[in-house]
Amino acid sequence: MRNIKLTLAYDGTNYHGFQVQRGTGLKTIQGTLEKALSILTKEETPVIGSGRTDAGVHARGQVVNFFSNSRIPVERFPLAINSLLPSSIVVREAEEVPADFHARFSAKRKTYCYTLYNDRVMDPFWRYYAYHVPVELDGAEMSKACVLFRGKHDFRGFCASDTTVKDFVRTIYACSLAKEDKLWRFTVTGDGFLYNMVRIIGGTLLEVGQGKHPAEEITALLKKRERKAAGITLPSQGLCLLSVDYAEEYPEKVN
Repeated sequence: MRNIKLTLAYDGTNYHGFQVQRGTGLKTIQGTLEKALSILTKEETPVIGSGRTDAGVHARGQVVNFFSNSRIPVERFPLAINSLLPSSIVVREAEEVPADFHARFSAKRKTYCYTLYNDRVMDPFWRYYAYHVPVELDGAEMSKACVLFRGKHDFRGFCASDTTVKDFVRTIYACSLAKEDKLWRFTVTGDGFLYNMVRIIGGTLLEVGQGKHPAEEITALLKKRERKAAGITLPSQGLCLLSVDYAEEYPEKVN
């Protein structure tokens, strides 16, 4: 059997997240992709995702892999699968990978972006892809706060309170803020993320930008390790999984 790796982009607006929810009838990215693959390969084709994205969350670089006996040339997979998928899901790339490649466990880093639309009136064309913030933001303070999230920290206070993992330590390699006209984009790269972690970091940065916390308080919030001390959980529509990196090498110095 061949191990095939796919890179996907999708608009998550009308899906109940990435992960299939067997027996519920709910539409998911994974379920839709598996159905298309089973038609194409004429075999049951469960896929392994690099991670879950929640309902309403988007992706430009989600990665999955699956095993198949199909002899379809790998370079033909994107065009063939896309003909069977709705327009909200696109396979961007396909490649054959070693048998031990695992979309989730082989991943070294992920990069997410959260988009804010900062204007008194919301642009309706951004309503599914950004969170509306009608008040002025202090970008300089938000950028200072970004720096303090970089490095290895216990993010117990920056994940959903019902998170059941045992290890809350994660390394953030890059964390930055950029403004383009009325859009503010917060981008973060890490070795892994806890449930709702990016949305809570984003919510905390937003509160810094609104003057509710000084940037310097981020260090103290990390040390508190209390969910109620951090900022709000931003809604899902502004979040996008940009890429998943499988390369071993990465600069030791965070930036």
